[in-house]
Amino acid sequence: MKRICVFCGSNPGLGDAYMEAARTLGRSLAESGVGLVYGGAKVGMMGAIADAALAAGGEVVGVMPSSLIQSEIAHRGLTELHEVTSMHERKALMEQLSDGFIAMPGGFGTLDEFCEILTWAQLAIHRKPCGLLNVAGYYDAFLTFLDHAVGQHLLKAQHRQLILVDDSPHALLERMKQYAPVHHEKWITSVPL
Repeated sequence: MKRICVFCGSNPGLGDAYMEAARTLGRSLAESGVGLVYGGAKVGMMGAIADAALAAGGEVVGVMPSSLIQSEIAHRGLTELHEVTSMHERKALMEQLSDGFIAMPGGFGTLDEFCEILTWAQLAIHRKPCGLLNVAGYYDAFLTFLDHAVGQHLLKAQHRQLILVDDSPHALLERMKQYAPVHHEKWITSVPL
């Protein structure tokens, strides 16, 4: 596994747990020889994970739309910073550059990125591991919602199992490295008329 893309908040969140998890994951990636791909910002959890990976000698690749670079939130000390024209182009390039994906706590942007990458996995557009770093139970309600969707037959259980979940950055990274993709049958169920 050469690089993992991490989706996370551009805010630090409440308390120290989220920022500390970002720093731990950044260090863990670098110490494992795995590069970081992320949104390219110098602020919040995004800045913390990048700074920690860089401090530990890791490769850090940012991908950011021009409009956000012009807002002066781009991290200027990265190994590489790719400037793109749109959020759509950002997500596509992040997927191309990465061998797996982790979502840390975040807001709409993090959920958008992670849900899109999960949809691509469901459709077999990629067969890369997708993990949730469930810091301090942040994603408990989201995971409960996904289980509810399975119970309502709106999400297949096999697709719910595409998500690797752990509250430890080290443990999640190890699970990502050992991930073996499973072939799933056609994702749309025929409905009798």
